[in-house]
Amino acid sequence: MTSRVVSTSMDSTVRESAAEMKRVGKRRMIFNVVALSIAFMVHFTAFAGINNLQSSINAGLGQAALATIYGSLIFSNVFLPVVMIKYLGCKWAVAISFTAYMPYIAAQYHPEAYTLIPAALAVGFGGAPLWCGKCTYLTVIAEAYSSVTKIPSDVLVVRFFGLFFMIFQCSQIWGNLIASTVLSTGESNDLKAPNLTLIRSICGAKFCPGYANDETLLPPSEDKVKIIAAIYLGCMVCAVGIVAIFVDPLSRYDGGRKGSGTGIGGLRLLAITLKLLKDFKQILLLPITIWLGMTQAFLAADYTAAFITCSWGVRNVGYVMICYGVVNSFSAITTGWIVKFTGRQAVVCSAGLLHLGLIIFLLNWVPNGTEDERYKFFLITGLWGFADGVWLVQINAFCGILFPGKEEAAYSNFRLWESLGYIAAYSYSAHLCIILKLYLLLAVMLIGVTGYLVVENLKPRRRLRKIKSAEQT
Repeated sequence: MTSRVVSTSMDSTVRESAAEMKRVGKRRMIFNVVALSIAFMVHFTAFAGINNLQSSINAGLGQAALATIYGSLIFSNVFLPVVMIKYLGCKWAVAISFTAYMPYIAAQYHPEAYTLIPAALAVGFGGAPLWCGKCTYLTVIAEAYSSVTKIPSDVLVVRFFGLFFMIFQCSQIWGNLIASTVLSTGESNDLKAPNLTLIRSICGAKFCPGYANDETLLPPSEDKVKIIAAIYLGCMVCAVGIVAIFVDPLSRYDGGRKGSGTGIGGLRLLAITLKLLKDFKQILLLPITIWLGMTQAFLAADYTAAFITCSWGVRNVGYVMICYGVVNSFSAITTGWIVKFTGRQAVVCSAGLLHLGLIIFLLNWVPNGTEDERYKFFLITGLWGFADGVWLVQINAFCGILFPGKEEAAYSNFRLWESLGYIAAYSYSAHLCIILKLYLLLAVMLIGVTGYLVVENLKPRRRLRKIKSAEQT
């Protein structure tokens, strides 16, 4: 009797211990997602902040550097992500990739072609392992969390991506706040002359390369740019420390998982990338993936220069872009929750309609920078941020859901085509007028949303055919 009581007591203790381990494990997984997200936020506080200013402080050369980043990112996508993740693990692949961005910030101390372009190449080489490592980490953590909670992993992937982007997009807030605060102190960087007739004739959709620097704005002082660069370098060092100290190695959660990152070299990953292009679903998703790169490049390089800088002044770029970061962060977390009630298609289509309306408005709006017009800058940027939050979370998560077990290759493929969108946008940025860029954005978006809808509606039909086939047999 005594032994039976002891045995029962021991079983109860084991169950309680297992339950406690389960609770601790769940909390630790969420902690890792948050820690990784904060590290990205701190790091991209610097990178996003300096990128939003490139077309204004380094006109021409800035766009060339940005195009170089995404050109080298394509090479990096093929040869580096899976190799680095295999030998370093996701944690250290992310930490080391962070350091590749630092020379780009340091190059702002002396922005010449021989400093900015090589530094931009380094960013591209670090970018693919960085983002692939992040996507893989979140997806595997979601699978591990699913095994503990029994919540479907595809639901958790969307939630974790939403949490990540909610925190990550705050980088737009802090990065732009730092830049605008520094630029606003001391001497004014506003218009040489408040010539509203001139502003109305060259800004907005009428804007063409060269107008702002040649006609309307004084560039910010070199000392202020150097102060901004020093603060941003400190942010990047902190981001590396956060990953190194607080983020667990992924091996703690992968359970011996055999995914596409196991032992694949660059050429084999290239073969997988090309093989994915044979998949009809992947081909249909290419336009929307390219659109993601184009729209973010347009906002950072073209909208800031043609609408904000041209009519209101470079020192106000950061303040307006803070609005983007706040709304984008809110969108990233709330749309993941809304999807549970409306489904993914309804949310993505709503984002498409919102972007459609914004592009049409920008084609017709003539900004003048006067006080009664300034709220429009914030309204447009905020709505753009809300739509981008939908794209970032839903399309990222959709790629992982479509190609289970091949997440590294799928996300590498995603970054490849998104990078082509960035390259295209930054390459023609210094040559085309805004009106042409807006029409290009509109065309690619319509094609992309159509392709996405076809992929979404292929899945139920295929499932229905399988059910009918099983019933017949």
